[in-house]
Amino acid sequence: MNETEVTVVGNVATPPDYRETGAGVAVVRFRLAVTARRWDRERAQWVDGGTSFYTVRAWRGLAANVAASVALGEPLIVRGRLRIHEQERDGKKWFSADLDAIGIGHDLSRGTSAFRRITQVKPLPGAPAEPSLAAAPTGVESFAVAATAGGG
Repeated sequence: MNETEVTVVGNVATPPDYRETGAGVAVVRFRLAVTARRWDRERAQWVDGGTSFYTVRAWRGLAANVAASVALGEPLIVRGRLRIHEQERDGKKWFSADLDAIGIGHDLSRGTSAFRRITQVKPLPGAPAEPSLAAAPTGVESFAVAATAGGG
């Protein structure tokens, strides 16, 4: 409650790094580059402004989906909780902006994407639930199931 949620549009600046915590919870981390663009009336063209970088973290099922779907350089829209961290290095104060992702998707104004829904397989009594992919290409299904099984 009362957390700052933002939506950021940018490009993946580092390859998504998928890991599992000691408790088996899936997490993926990557950097998102966001470059402001503005119309320069004098030159009658769009020009780039400064670039901001955000560290994006996604957890559990979202982490597995990002790892299976997102690559370096792709345009994304990220919605998440903004966290500003202050640190001191070599006597200088540094600030970093992090996003705890709630939702991540490709920016379809800049390309196309194919969506594959993940469905939950109804477990047998006493067995843990195991996710599966409907109509997933070979390789994606085994990764997504393995990636989400421990952290779901």
